[in-house]
Amino acid sequence: MVWKRAGGQRPREERGEKLVVCVCGMAGCGKSTVAKRLARKYGLKYLSGGNVLKALAADAGYKPGGRGWWETQEGVKFLRQRAENPEFDRGVDEKLKKWAERGNVVLDSWTMPWLLKGGFKVWLEASPEERAKRIANRDGVSPEAALQALRERDERTKSIYKKLYGFDLGEDFSPFHLVLDTDQLGADEVFRVLCLTIDRLYIRQERP
Repeated sequence: MVWKRAGGQRPREERGEKLVVCVCGMAGCGKSTVAKRLARKYGLKYLSGGNVLKALAADAGYKPGGRGWWETQEGVKFLRQRAENPEFDRGVDEKLKKWAERGNVVLDSWTMPWLLKGGFKVWLEASPEERAKRIANRDGVSPEAALQALRERDERTKSIYKKLYGFDLGEDFSPFHLVLDTDQLGADEVFRVLCLTIDRLYIRQERP
């Protein structure tokens, strides 16, 4: 099975409400790529929790680069600092929640599916091996090095949110309306599935 409905309640019909889409998944699953494409297609603002974190890292004296920075030694160092100081993540989440209240936004975030009551929430699932392969191709590193960095990042990230909010990232799928296994799907296929789902639930839903 390629996709299935998860435990989240069905999104409410759009009755004058503005669309909020939350795209979630572990590093390397393709969430940023598809979230940006969804924002362009539906004319929504794109906001990334990772980008907001990078801005906070820069304020703290780090020099975050482009994609792949989180797997560097400096990125891992900042990850460890976040684990000791939850104010970084709280600051990010407050900003994302304010944008969600405005609506018409796609949020690339690990926390918003649990912290927001409304919105359409999707989890992109991918095995650690597949995620490592994608990151290796993207960043020009070996799959073994990418997998090792991913495992440390996954462990620390899960620990941060478990301690901060109490949910189990990557294990608890109850907030999500859709869980999509992307191991055997390309980026275009993932995008098409999400567009079909959003169109069905929001854009083309017949009213009584």
